[in-house]
Amino acid sequence: MLIYGAYGYTGSLIVEAALEQGLRPLLAGRDAGKLKPLAERFGLPYKAFDLQDAASLDLAFKDQRLVLNCAGPFTQTFRPVAAACLRQRTHYLDITGEIEVFEGLAALSKEAVAAGVMLLPGVGFDVVPTDCLAAHLKDRLPSATHLALAFRAGGGFSRGTRRTMLEGLGHSGAVRRDGHIVPVASAWKVRMVDFGDGRQHTVVSIPWGDVATAWHSTGIPNIETYAALPPAQIRALRLSRHLGWLLRSKLLRAQIKRRVDSGKAGPDATTRRKTESLVWGEVRDPHGQCMQSRLRCGNGYSFTARSAVAAARRLLGGDIKPGFQTPSRAFGIGFVLALGARITDLP
Repeated sequence: MLIYGAYGYTGSLIVEAALEQGLRPLLAGRDAGKLKPLAERFGLPYKAFDLQDAASLDLAFKDQRLVLNCAGPFTQTFRPVAAACLRQRTHYLDITGEIEVFEGLAALSKEAVAAGVMLLPGVGFDVVPTDCLAAHLKDRLPSATHLALAFRAGGGFSRGTRRTMLEGLGHSGAVRRDGHIVPVASAWKVRMVDFGDGRQHTVVSIPWGDVATAWHSTGIPNIETYAALPPAQIRALRLSRHLGWLLRSKLLRAQIKRRVDSGKAGPDATTRRKTESLVWGEVRDPHGQCMQSRLRCGNGYSFTARSAVAAARRLLGGDIKPGFQTPSRAFGIGFVLALGARITDLP
């Protein structure tokens, strides 16, 4: 098992979780100076190489049963890693929540089947809880044609997540309509959601990964995804509709990236222990039937570390379905429940 991007905030949490589960992964990444102290701390082997060096990827992946990609933004890393996995017949996992990555890997499914390789992106909080909740709702209402999902993540964001958010600045949102992913305005829709914590929350539409994965998991053709955000952030998203040209400028992005990189790596252990994540989902059918369910799990980053390692262990144990998969298709709805999540069905 090889973990690429092991020295990032989430990558290092996954390394610790892997060790707790008795795994001893090969640590990898681009920067040897960051890899070496992490490897020495845990007594693990490491290799440093750039993702543009195909020969180095092939050599590193050659004897590995799976690669877990933790290096984001994943739109920039998934292609070379997945290509090397297909060449070396090594299974691919990542922790992305980016629509482009899911759709790009789905397009490689036939090639992966031929190679006997499983492509399983989104094995973290992006998108295990939402994907499994979507599959659960589909089971509750098999005739569903519309799905809405929303989440509220406690504890704040990591530096890597903020970098990925930066990549999306100035770009449109996305929903699925009649089976096709279509662009919509940033912060296209706002609605109120009861996550079960005693109050109504304002949620805003965002291009979350389930716009891609939930369709593959459920076949529901109309999908919208939302996040609970503070009013100031919602206003900023709406403002971005008119400033796309500025937000996409290299100069401004470089300035914002410097600010992101100077911030905290991510929530500390105490914050992760004290915070949790809440997910809500709703399905509707043409006959007016509507069903809602909620899911509650721990802090998103702690959940990601547990779920990524659990997925890796399933593959290492031989639980393999070649081709592109989503978490619920690969392991069933019980996967998220085994990780401590709780689902509540509303009348």
